[in-house]
Amino acid sequence: MTSQSMLLTNVRLPDGVKADIRIVDGVFAEIEKELLHQSGEDIVDGGGDLVLPSLVDGHMHLDKTLTGTPWMSHRASPTRKSRIDTERNMRPELAPVEERASNLVRLCIGHGTSAIRTHVDIDPTIGLKHVEALLQVRESFADAVDMQLVAFPQSGVQSQAGIPDHMSAAIDAGVDLIGGIDPIAIDYDLDGQLDTLFAIADKKDVGIDIHLHDPGVNGQREITGVADRAKAHGMAGRVTVSHGFCLGAADEDARYKLSDQMAAAGVSLVTHGGGASPLPPIKVLRELGVEVFAGNDDVRDTWSPLGEGDMLERATMIAWRSGYRTDDDLLIALDCATAAGKRVFGHADAGIAVGAPADFFTVKAELAADAVARHPQRKLVFKNGRIVARDEVYGA
Repeated sequence: MTSQSMLLTNVRLPDGVKADIRIVDGVFAEIEKELLHQSGEDIVDGGGDLVLPSLVDGHMHLDKTLTGTPWMSHRASPTRKSRIDTERNMRPELAPVEERASNLVRLCIGHGTSAIRTHVDIDPTIGLKHVEALLQVRESFADAVDMQLVAFPQSGVQSQAGIPDHMSAAIDAGVDLIGGIDPIAIDYDLDGQLDTLFAIADKKDVGIDIHLHDPGVNGQREITGVADRAKAHGMAGRVTVSHGFCLGAADEDARYKLSDQMAAAGVSLVTHGGGASPLPPIKVLRELGVEVFAGNDDVRDTWSPLGEGDMLERATMIAWRSGYRTDDDLLIALDCATAAGKRVFGHADAGIAVGAPADFFTVKAELAADAVARHPQRKLVFKNGRIVARDEVYGA
C-alpha cells in the first residue's frame, strides 16, 4: 500500500517556534524548519498559524441538543427535577435525535474536537432508542471524531423499573460505559445505586461515569462511596465523577481528603466550569494526582440555551472562573480540554510530536496561552492527518 504523505508548511508550534510538519499515514513523521518537499507529496500552507493538539469534549449530551433547529425558548424552572420533567415532556415535539446530534457533532469537529464522550439517556419510556440513534451518529462521523457513549439513567437507577437491564442491553449494543446520577437526591439510596452500577461494570467489564451534582455532605458521601468502590473493584483509571460540585464548596480539610481518596482510587473528574455552580479546585486535584479533564455538558438544549460546542472557548471559561492569568495556568486549562481527556479515554497521544497521531488544528495566535485567552477561529482541523474542517466548517 502506498503511503499517504502531506507537508504542512509555514506554521508555529505551541511555544511559537516556526516549523514545517510532515505527516505520513496519519502520524507526525517530521517536525523541523524548512523541510524539503518530496515527490508526490501534498503541500498545505499553514499561513503562519499556530498548531495545537486536538480538543477533547469529555462530557456532552448529544441526544438532548437542539442545535440546528429553530430557536426554542427555555421552559424549565431552575430545579433539576423540572429540567428532567420538561425534557421528557418535550421529546415528542423535537426533531429526531440523529439529526440534532449530527448538527452538533459537525460544529464540534469544526472547532477542532477529535474525541467526544457523550451521555445518552435510557429510561423505561424510550428504552434504547437514543442509544441506537447515537450509535448511528458515531458510525457516520467515525473518520472525523472518536466517540464514547455512556448509558445515562437520568431519572435514577433504583427508582425506575428495569434500568439495570437497560444499561446492560446498552453495553451489549455497543455503548462504552455506564452512568449514574446523584444516588442520594435521585434514588434516596446511596449504597443501592452504587452497588448496582459497580456490579454491572464488573459483569460487563466497562467503566463508569457518574453525575454527582449534590452539594454539601451528601455530595461528599457520594464521592467517598464512588472512590471506595473503585478501589475495592480494582477500577483505577476507569471511573469518572462528572461535576463533583461539592468539591468546590468544601472546606480545605474536606477538599484535600476527598481529593486524596479519588487519587488513591484512580477516579478522574470532568468539569464544565459552569457559572452557576461551585468550581472544583482543579489545581489541588491535579497536584494530588487526580486526572481532571473538561467538557461542554449541555449545548443549546432543554437544559440550557447556551453554547456551540467549542472546547477552546470552554478552556477560556475554566481559566476565567479559576482566576488563571499566567501562561502556565492557562496551559492547565488547555490540558484539561486536550491531553487530559485523551489520557482518560485511553487514547495514544503525545501532543504535537513525532510518532503521535496527527490530530490537531491551526489557529491565528502567537502561543498556546494566547489561544486559550482569546479562543480565535480555527483555520484548519486535522484528524489522522486529513483535513476535516476549514474555517470551522466541517467537510469544507
